[in-house]
Amino acid sequence: MPGSSFGQLFRISTWGESHGAALGVVVDGCPSGIPLEAEEIQRDLDRRRPGAKLTSPRREPDEVQILSGVFEGLTTGTPISLAIFNRDARSRDYDELSRLYRPGHADRVYEQKYGVRDWRGGGRSSARETVARVAAGAVARKFLASFHISVKAYTVGLAGVRCTGFDWNEIDANAFFCPDAQSALQMEKRLEEIRTSGDSAGGIVEVCARGCPPGLGEPVFDKLDARLAGALMSIGAVKGVEIGAGFAAADMLGSENNDPVLADGYASNHAGGILGGISTGMDIVVRAGIKPIPSISRPQQTVNAKGETVTLQVGGRHDIAAIPRIVPVCEAMVLLVLADFMLHPRNPAAGG
Repeated sequence: MPGSSFGQLFRISTWGESHGAALGVVVDGCPSGIPLEAEEIQRDLDRRRPGAKLTSPRREPDEVQILSGVFEGLTTGTPISLAIFNRDARSRDYDELSRLYRPGHADRVYEQKYGVRDWRGGGRSSARETVARVAAGAVARKFLASFHISVKAYTVGLAGVRCTGFDWNEIDANAFFCPDAQSALQMEKRLEEIRTSGDSAGGIVEVCARGCPPGLGEPVFDKLDARLAGALMSIGAVKGVEIGAGFAAADMLGSENNDPVLADGYASNHAGGILGGISTGMDIVVRAGIKPIPSISRPQQTVNAKGETVTLQVGGRHDIAAIPRIVPVCEAMVLLVLADFMLHPRNPAAGG
């Protein structure tokens, strides 16, 4: 199966299935001499792992093991291999689904494409695949820190509740990574209502990258915003991406959308830190629209392998919404894109 690698210079290849022995990633291209400890990777994985309130009750410790590429706390410049072993897979929950196609899932299209599918939790198409991305993103974070570049993702919409305030210090103070405490309480209440009804919800994640130098990205086909959009759209639950003002720009006048140019930057940031596909030096701001979790306990129409119409109620252990666990995944994909561009030989900040 091609398509399991991402990046050009800072390149990752992920492997593993939801109910297999383990999942992992090989990071190739990370320079030598970067301080890296398993505990630093673990911090990001802990933000994504299941078991918290209103998330999947699957109990996975998601403990990372560094298998190669690090010696005495420093990267060696060779491929970094990371593994996360599955400890709480319960494949029997999916026995019935081996003969059915779940609405909203990739079950049928996988079978149509490959002639076989791993029905245990969705196999490679499971959201559990993203644990490897988060591990790789933690490596990229350490590399970018040497350039004083930071990336933070947070929830600005969940289950129809939009964030009305913004406080950076609040993001890590609540379960939804929401920058507004009052909105977070409303989100929790709404999700509890949805959980009781047997349904699921979607939301919006925003990612902000600070400290990026001007000059990242290439004109035409390798624009920075194009790569960011592609990276975020590679996450299974993401159905839309916008940069800066995004779709709101369609309702603006040019005089409103243009960012006035100053001697040391720009007076506003409707462009989201990118013009002509190249970073401006302003904060890079990108948002991802997240679809509702397709596995719900409410009756849904589907067909079985014989093509017979049946009614399905999905059991097992599932999230009510991809948020909050998808927040560190979105963060990781932005980290990986920026790390890749920072290694580009024509990047002024990297000395190219």
